[in-house]
Amino acid sequence: MRRHLYLIAGFASLGLGAIGAFLPLLPTVPFMILAAFCFARSSPALEAKLLDHQHFGPHIRRWRTSGAISRRGKKAALAAFTFSATLALFLSPWPWYLIPITAALIGGTWIWTRPEA
Repeated sequence: MRRHLYLIAGFASLGLGAIGAFLPLLPTVPFMILAAFCFARSSPALEAKLLDHQHFGPHIRRWRTSGAISRRGKKAALAAFTFSATLALFLSPWPWYLIPITAALIGGTWIWTRPEA
């Protein structure tokens, strides 16, 4: 039963990552890393496919070995956080816009402190 739940979660993460490839505010690589994590516990063949993927494989391997995020990835994530926080600032009333701003500050700080490739 647990294996099936990991498989479902892996496909859900894969789907969200695929959507994130086309939507600028939804991250792609973190969902692919999560999918690889789930597939490692449910389907080694699917995990191997992700690890061998020409675009996502290096990011997943780098994250697994050292928790590293590329400088380009950091810049993209911080740009998305900044865009989201700015959008919330102009479109949300007080105090609701503080939630995405706080999330951007916390998430952005955490991402920036990760090692680089």
